Amino acid sequence: MAKILIVDDSRTSRRMLRAILEEMGHEVVAEAVNGEDGFVKYKELNPDLVTLDITMPVLDGIQALSLIKKHDPEAKAVMITAAGQRDKMIKAVKYGAAEFITKPYEKEVVEKILKEVLAL
Repeated sequence: MAKILIVDDSRTSRRMLRAILEEMGHEVVAEAVNGEDGFVKYKELNPDLVTLDITMPVLDGIQALSLIKKHDPEAKAVMITAAGQRDKMIKAVKYGAAEFITKPYEKEVVEKILKEVLAL
């Protein structure tokens, strides 16, 4: 299946998402704790898909998405968002986000969205 990079400053969120992705048969190639770390790991590992939490220290998910898309215009990125971040979601779409997953994670929703994005 797909090689996926998880970028989220919450260890609990990373662990929960990793469990869902691995249960689906995907390989989590790395985890990053902020957008800057995520961008460095994206360049190094070239994953099939990256998940980016919107709100993070150092570089937020939207800033990291912008850097990743400049580096790799074909990058597939799924933004992770908490409820009530509509303005940031709109901005992320402008920068090339393929889709959004809302916390708390619902396994069926994560599976559906990842299948759609990986099929692009």
